[in-house]
Amino acid sequence: MTVLRLAMSELKRMTGGLLPKLTIVALTMVPLLYGAVYLYANWDPYSNLDQLKAAIVVQDQGATTSDGKRLDVGQEVAKNLIDGHKFDWTTVDSPEAANHGVESGEYAFALVIPSNFSANLASPEDFDSAQQAILSVTTNDANNYLLTNIVDKVTTQVHASVAQQVGEQTADALLSGYGTIHGKLVQAADGAQQLADGAAKLKDGAATLHQGTGDLATGADKLVAGQVQLTTGAHQLSDGAATLNSGLGELKSKTSTLPADTQALATGAAQVAAGNAALNAKVQNTVGTLSDIDAAAASAVTAKLNQMLADGVLTPAQHSEISAAVANLGTSAPVQELKNKLATDAGDIAKLAGGAQQVSDGAATLAGATPALTGAIGQASAGAASLADGAATLAAGQDTALDGANQLAAGAHKLDAGAGDLSNGAGALSDGAAELASQLGAGASSVPNPNDAQKNIASSVIASPIKVSNTSLATAANYGSGLAPFFLVLALWIGAFMLVQAMRPLTTRALASNAPSWKIAVGGWLPFLVVSVGQALLLYAVVHFGLGLEPAHPWLTLGLLLLAAMAFTALIQGIVALMGTPGKFVVLILLVLQLVSSGGTFPWQTTPEPLHIMHQILPMGHVVEGMRHLIYGADLATLVPIVFGLLGYTLVGLALSLLAVNKHKFWTLKRLQPEIEV
Repeated sequence: MTVLRLAMSELKRMTGGLLPKLTIVALTMVPLLYGAVYLYANWDPYSNLDQLKAAIVVQDQGATTSDGKRLDVGQEVAKNLIDGHKFDWTTVDSPEAANHGVESGEYAFALVIPSNFSANLASPEDFDSAQQAILSVTTNDANNYLLTNIVDKVTTQVHASVAQQVGEQTADALLSGYGTIHGKLVQAADGAQQLADGAAKLKDGAATLHQGTGDLATGADKLVAGQVQLTTGAHQLSDGAATLNSGLGELKSKTSTLPADTQALATGAAQVAAGNAALNAKVQNTVGTLSDIDAAAASAVTAKLNQMLADGVLTPAQHSEISAAVANLGTSAPVQELKNKLATDAGDIAKLAGGAQQVSDGAATLAGATPALTGAIGQASAGAASLADGAATLAAGQDTALDGANQLAAGAHKLDAGAGDLSNGAGALSDGAAELASQLGAGASSVPNPNDAQKNIASSVIASPIKVSNTSLATAANYGSGLAPFFLVLALWIGAFMLVQAMRPLTTRALASNAPSWKIAVGGWLPFLVVSVGQALLLYAVVHFGLGLEPAHPWLTLGLLLLAAMAFTALIQGIVALMGTPGKFVVLILLVLQLVSSGGTFPWQTTPEPLHIMHQILPMGHVVEGMRHLIYGADLATLVPIVFGLLGYTLVGLALSLLAVNKHKFWTLKRLQPEIEV
């Protein structure tokens, strides 16, 4: 019986029906489900950080530097973060709302830029009040522990960027200050020399000043005398203005009822004129009526006499006598005298009515003019009051002026005395100014005066004195590529481990045969190897073509995976073949030990010391290291011991399988009825 026939018999047994075929397919996909799915979920999480909602609170009020430059660093930081789309930033009004959102899980974290952020960045200009600018970050490990580390890196970058920017500005301002100091010292030296020249002139001028101050003191005494006279006149003016104000106030009080009285007079005059006009009309009517009455009465009497004559009451003689008397009645002396009297009175009454109307018109004119008169009187009174106040103020001011004149005189005398001292000090000033000019010139030469190019170079060095030059010998494309070596190798071990759940490490038929033990051992291992190779090929194809893993050495990467599959299956098949069901538990323990010691996530040197031994003697850590070199393009020299190591692990596994064959060729009751079988 050959090795291939032994292997093919086990494979035929595993593919003899639909369910066994499906089992083989499922076992082949186990590494794919574990390794590829995990890598798919975590392939490039850093490129998807913009899906994480983060709160940003900008309270920065800005600041203005001493040179007038406006700083709004908080707004710039917020704008750069939002425009960078590293996270899904949401602007929040208050820190309380942002922290509540982090606590509730609405936001992954919160960044608060306080109101004094720019002011503190500008504070180093004043050494006494320099303060650090603070960025407040709120995280919650309950949301995600690794997120805190990511946020720390982001805030560190923001801190470094802002610190360098502000540091360059501060250093530039410092270096510019040196140049300014240098220039000012040169100007000061020139000024000191000019001061020395001026001091000599000052000495000559001081004598002239002393003479002038003597004249000033004399003039100040005369000014005091004139101020005394002016003050006396101001008080007299104040008294007269007060008297005028009092008289006009009394006149205003006496004439306060004049508008009402003239208005009443106008009203009465109008009533009198109206009554006289009415009387004149009645008198004129009476005069006309009297003439009408004479004619009408004569006509009526004549008609009555004619009737009496016709009736025979009167004789013709009587009729003629009476008619003659009636005709002469209107022209008789008494009647004519009465008419003349009425006509004369009517004329007088008409004149009286005309005069009354003129009086009424005059009274109305007077009533209209009276308010203006009283208003003028009130204005005159108010003006007199203002005049009185002004005169009093003038008098008080003159008192103050008199005091000032006295002080001026006293000061003039002091000035005269000081002018003498000034003349003495001018000599000393001249000597000191010459010395000052000499020392300032020497000091200016020792102060740096950098140009713009020198300032730019020096400020950048001061702001960032250390620059790290990163040289990466091998670089992972993304987070998924960084995890791929570990999870590809881990998935192969898990896939090989799952094979012993459905496949027999050694066939009973082969053990009962006379075939050599090594053939039985190799024949039992080959089915595991075939399926594991299928697992490795499928896993690599999906990760490479599906997820986009681009190894620097793709064929060597696949070759190392196949070598790992060979070694893993040999070890697992040999252990389970030798130990049976307990061997599966041993394989599981080895899986756990390699998970923590292989250095798949953190360097294996950071693990506890006992696990370092596990890393050295177990295969997974070495395969992970080799996969990193092949995927990232690092030095390939380390692959030689790894390949030989995998071959050694394969031989160890086959040796265990050979021991298992020799052991199981002897049948025992315990083997026929095992205590436990999984």
